[in-house]
Amino acid sequence: MSYPELHMIIDGEKIPVGHRRAHTVVNPATGAALGALPLADAADLDRALAAAQRGFRLWRDAAPQQRAAVLAGAARLLRERQEELARIATLEEGKALAESRTEVMMNVTLFEFYAGECHRLYGRQLVRPTGMRSTVVCEPVGPVAAFAPWNFPIGNPGRKLGAPIAAGCSVILKAAEEAPASALAVLQCLLDAGLPKEVGQAVFGVPDEVSRHLLSSPIIRKLSFTGSTVVGKHLMKLAAEDCKRTTMELGGHGAVLVFDDVDVEQVLNVMVASKFRNAGQVCISPTRFIVQQDVYERFLAGFTARAQQWRVGNGLEADVQMGPMANPRRPEAMERLIGGAVSAGARLHTGGRRIGTQGYYYYAPTVLSEVPLSTAIMNEEPFGPVALVNSFRTEEEMIAEANRLPYGLAAYSWTNDAARQKRLAREVETGMFCINTTVLGGPDAPFGGVKWSGHGSENGPEGVMSCMVVKAVHEGDA
Repeated sequence: MSYPELHMIIDGEKIPVGHRRAHTVVNPATGAALGALPLADAADLDRALAAAQRGFRLWRDAAPQQRAAVLAGAARLLRERQEELARIATLEEGKALAESRTEVMMNVTLFEFYAGECHRLYGRQLVRPTGMRSTVVCEPVGPVAAFAPWNFPIGNPGRKLGAPIAAGCSVILKAAEEAPASALAVLQCLLDAGLPKEVGQAVFGVPDEVSRHLLSSPIIRKLSFTGSTVVGKHLMKLAAEDCKRTTMELGGHGAVLVFDDVDVEQVLNVMVASKFRNAGQVCISPTRFIVQQDVYERFLAGFTARAQQWRVGNGLEADVQMGPMANPRRPEAMERLIGGAVSAGARLHTGGRRIGTQGYYYYAPTVLSEVPLSTAIMNEEPFGPVALVNSFRTEEEMIAEANRLPYGLAAYSWTNDAARQKRLAREVETGMFCINTTVLGGPDAPFGGVKWSGHGSENGPEGVMSCMVVKAVHEGDA
């Protein structure tokens, strides 16, 4: 399959490179160039803003049936184009093709759910004396600037586009320059399903230039961002200048509490696959394995043995379990963080090195133990294929370690003690918490974190409501 020609989409027009600056998109599995991506200049961004302003006036008045039809139609097209989109995502980001296929279906179910939500944007009527009427209504917030990262090149744009469209907002999507064709394909499904051209735009560019230009405009009324905490804090400051609404899905450092009353083999069968999914480049990736001492040695040995057998290679090849990392920054970060931990006394059981001869970004699945809490890797999100396994004695110590960091996106626990399950659900500080499972996502479930992991939610009714504002209307007899 050939790689598509790259462009931006502004007011329904596909904008090629032309005279503009360009970014070279690279296949992380081979290091080969895939294509040249046009980078927006100020005039392009102003044109996108003007289109979004017109699109909001049009789409906020669209009937819920029309919005629902667009989302449901896009879901059908995504399903029909699944293989094409999955292969593009694997070419751009590197993940195993099976994961990319699943990612397409995540968008399908999300768009189908949001299509239903278009008919459930309820308000309420308040109890008032005769002659008075008070109602609470929800209205679309306005044009949305949405910034999506590269790690889920289909799923992240789907979230950023689906919620505003369901709510009646227009949206300007700035997806990652590393994976543009995937994002463009998602938007194209919406346009092909009948989304008015003014409602959805896709631009690319120098991230700081684009974010400053869009967020300084009074046209934009909402910022939706998925990415690192450092960048998220910067964007929140820009949005605060105009008091824009924000939904921020930021970094994580997923804690996994493993207690001594579990079947260790069952836990390993689930958690190793979850750890190395997408080469660990997942905001909810399980990272700090907080293991009770009586099962610690068995857990560590089993995790190491499985990691050593994990099949790494080009994501398009059959039977590959983990592809390359997505860009040169990630293996460089792995070398810094893992090297620093080993120098500080951590034990390296497997991995800790680049592998392969093709491309530049393959990194071996890695297991560290006895990692000092003061090391950078125990305090910064590693965002890579590394498991940090430490031993703890009591439940209280394990909860304290889970809550030690300022991050709180996702956490996991494994225990068969029903009372303990309830305590953990109450005490662990996180936006999403799993007990004896890793399945935390779903189109109907809110996805978001607390503390430095951000605020607000995507998915679920909460995702649509984050693109709406509440208005109270009070009426009396004239």
